[in-house]
Amino acid sequence: MEIKLNDTKKSGNKFLRLLWKMIPLLALMLIVVLIVLPLGQKISEKKDALAENQSKGNMAEKALTNVVTMAIEPSLIMEKISLPGVVKPWISLQVVSEIRGKIIDKRAMEGRRVKKGDILAVIDDSDYRNAYNAALAAYETAQAMEARLSSLLKNNFATQSQFDEAVARLKTSKAEMENTKLSLSRCTVLSPMEGIVDRVHVENGSFLAVGDPVAHILQIDKLKVVVGIPESDVDAVRKIKSFDMTIDALAGKTCTGESHYLYKTSDSMARLYNLEIKVDNPNGEILPDMFVRVNVVKHQVAQGLAVPIYSLVTVGKTTGVYVEKEGIAHFKPVETGFLDGWKTEIKQGLEPGEHVVVVGHRIIEDKEKVNVTKTIRDMEEITQ
Repeated sequence: MEIKLNDTKKSGNKFLRLLWKMIPLLALMLIVVLIVLPLGQKISEKKDALAENQSKGNMAEKALTNVVTMAIEPSLIMEKISLPGVVKPWISLQVVSEIRGKIIDKRAMEGRRVKKGDILAVIDDSDYRNAYNAALAAYETAQAMEARLSSLLKNNFATQSQFDEAVARLKTSKAEMENTKLSLSRCTVLSPMEGIVDRVHVENGSFLAVGDPVAHILQIDKLKVVVGIPESDVDAVRKIKSFDMTIDALAGKTCTGESHYLYKTSDSMARLYNLEIKVDNPNGEILPDMFVRVNVVKHQVAQGLAVPIYSLVTVGKTTGVYVEKEGIAHFKPVETGFLDGWKTEIKQGLEPGEHVVVVGHRIIEDKEKVNVTKTIRDMEEITQ
């Protein structure tokens, strides 16, 4: 019995020693449990609260989406392109000398208006006058000889061959006389047209050969605006009778011109067909070689519907707009046409008077409630 009690006592002592060794570990585990569990619970509660708040916030935000709408009304819309053009004089004429000689009287002045027949310059005519006088004398002699032989032939005192020779001599001398007279007249260089003298190429004492320039004359009371038309637009342009133009060099001056001539061949490099537009210029304000912006109206609709280009949205593969009605945005598919500046034609899908969302349409969905802050009739009203 004594042996069994000692064994029991020894076993109890071992258990107590083991338990005593485990106390620090158990204490640490208890501390971890007491700290981590409440902290995890709080984090979970905060996450749930945050998610709930975000959900409520998103719902509130969607319900309060602010938009601006535009009332769509029929108006004139145009498909137009703007093309660069260059001003050219209606007539540009280089007056040249038709004879050789020295200038003795220069009369043309740059910038001066001349009429047809006005004297531009005078060439020394001494040699030409002498030649004319000699030819005139020869002609008068031949004329007298022809008359005398004609009388003698009638009385059979001259032969027919003598008379024929006199007639031929008369014709030759007459032609020579007329040639020298023509050369003498060309000593006075005349303006062949009315216009403005743009350049004078001679001075007193200048010696001219045949074909040398004397003066450059322009007719600018009417002008030609030359503009290159792309091949794709030729068919539309040939049907247009008048064009509006803007001249930047004259502080944006606008004018209207009439179609004059469309070239039948294109520029081999640019593949453009030149169109000449007639423009009246009575006060001479527009000058040759000025840059012009030509507005070409290819197509227009008197009572068409149009929306801002950026108001179009794509849902799936369908293009349309959001139309607001009674505070709800409805997606409506539309068929678009040509562009008119910042607008695009709507062929089908909209009715006059509908309100199209033009601001805020990128963040709304079909059948979503919206808050209309402003309704406009023109895009310029957005900034007002």
